[in-house]
Amino acid sequence: MLYAGIAGSLLVGILLGLLGGGGSILTVPLLVYVLGVEPRTAIAMSLVVVGITSASGAFLHARAGRVRWRTGLVFGAGGMAGAFLGGRLNPYLAPDTLLVLFAGVMVAAAVAMLRRKDAAPSTSGPRPAPSTPRVLAQGSAVGILSGLVGAGGGFLIVPALMLVGLSAPMATATSLVVIALQCAAGFVGHLGHVDLPWVLTGEVLLAAMTGSLLGGRLAGRVSPSHLRKGFALFVLATAMLLLSARPPAP
Repeated sequence: MLYAGIAGSLLVGILLGLLGGGGSILTVPLLVYVLGVEPRTAIAMSLVVVGITSASGAFLHARAGRVRWRTGLVFGAGGMAGAFLGGRLNPYLAPDTLLVLFAGVMVAAAVAMLRRKDAAPSTSGPRPAPSTPRVLAQGSAVGILSGLVGAGGGFLIVPALMLVGLSAPMATATSLVVIALQCAAGFVGHLGHVDLPWVLTGEVLLAAMTGSLLGGRLAGRVSPSHLRKGFALFVLATAMLLLSARPPAP
């Protein structure tokens, strides 16, 4: 089972590098159903794995000049506040409830990815920047979701950043900065009520970071539209599996 878990972690990293999101939503099911981690612990572990993997991916994108730091930091500030709050609310929900809520998030993410259309290049110049309170509010809403159920929120962040006026490659790169910030704050919110298996966390993290490097190199060579639609169908199938199964006994 460990080898299957490492292979799945590699996939998580590849998807994060390619899409700027999506891979994180597979981390919790991977930890719970493949590696047998208790759901609440799996959510906290996912924040560590996805947060550090996203930070390393953001660094690589930043070297290529694709990260828009001001937009990412403003959105991330709201996301960090929301993620911390979500992490604090997490202990008040039963593990079964958390998994059902997580599955609902996966369904919503899959539908959003299937309905999303690639934006045509703008010929009217950059759009005016939205107000800071609006960006903070959007970040906070996504952050609460991230801290509560362990999803990085990239599937919501990337479209939001594109609405702000960023191109798809810049939105993908900048979303990794936001995800890293949210995961850090969400994990702090979990401190005190979870005890992580650090050796297993490190093994999963190493595989995910390796996948992120591969995904970053593949970006631009794979059709984003085809990749997104195929991944959306996979996420939908995984969500149906979550809703029909029970978490393994600790």
